[in-house]
Amino acid sequence: MKPRPQQLRLTLVVACVLLLAGGSLGYVLHARHRDLPSRQARADGSFSFAAPGLYFRDSATGLVGRQSGAGGPRATGGPACDRFHTAGDRVLCLRKLPGIPARTQALVLDRQLREINRVTVPGIPNRARVSASGNLLSWTAFATGDSYATSAFSTRTSIMDLRTGYLIKSMEEIPLTIDGSRYHAPDVNYWGVTFARDDNRFYATVSTKGRTHLVEGDLRNWSAKALRENAECPSLSPDNTRIAFKKKVSEDPAAPWRLYVLELADMREHPLAESRSVDDQAAWLDDTTVGYALPGQGGRASDIWSVPADGTAEPRLLVPGGSSPAAVN
Repeated sequence: MKPRPQQLRLTLVVACVLLLAGGSLGYVLHARHRDLPSRQARADGSFSFAAPGLYFRDSATGLVGRQSGAGGPRATGGPACDRFHTAGDRVLCLRKLPGIPARTQALVLDRQLREINRVTVPGIPNRARVSASGNLLSWTAFATGDSYATSAFSTRTSIMDLRTGYLIKSMEEIPLTIDGSRYHAPDVNYWGVTFARDDNRFYATVSTKGRTHLVEGDLRNWSAKALRENAECPSLSPDNTRIAFKKKVSEDPAAPWRLYVLELADMREHPLAESRSVDDQAAWLDDTTVGYALPGQGGRASDIWSVPADGTAEPRLLVPGGSSPAAVN
């Protein structure tokens, strides 16, 4: 018995749908598999954060590495991270998880790479910081967009207190004061947290109405106040007297920023000798030197450079093919 024309058409439609579905599923599985190798990379059992040196994310492998001095011996065997920072006895590793929508895993480790905690948040990994004691951690993820050079982005920044286990999921909950008045706006974004030695005071960037502000926060009093405009990605010096930050000096989206240092005692600022545009949260390598990442040379994704904090001398290439510098002294 021959099938009817309607049955033939139905059979063909079902076959096409199954074929397309199979192809789509295959693409999704392939895309997820393509993302897995770097995410599944595990740290070398002999690697730890106990030794002094400059720790960083290796651009070629995505693993955390260590280097002893500029051009010194280099070891790469740490965890796989997209953004990374370490201080005290804690390590913060941000990983972009596979799949859509974008998600970030914040993994907290000790210096022997034992897991302390992990949190998954929406967005793309962007900034990571650990307080000097290792008690406080902060991370920023892009909720939408992936660049500070445009206005079409939003961020979500969290703070975790390992002493209590308390997690501030979004810093936008903290009451904010600008120009002496309590400030409310739906477009408030925080990013780039840096902590003081007292594990209470912090500094961060707030963006609203097209302007950026350097804010000083107080965790115990649950408050934050704007100190000045046009200061992004602050980094507090080890002696807690100065802040390295990026300042917008041009409307050119390809090169809008320059690194500056702010003296907190009198709020005076001076530019650093690095004249290239730096889109990074600088890291103090000691009380006199600032480290940061720039787009790499020779096809490398990024390189780590350093420059004196007093505005003198010339930038120096520290780690070819690296980012997220953190000094352990």
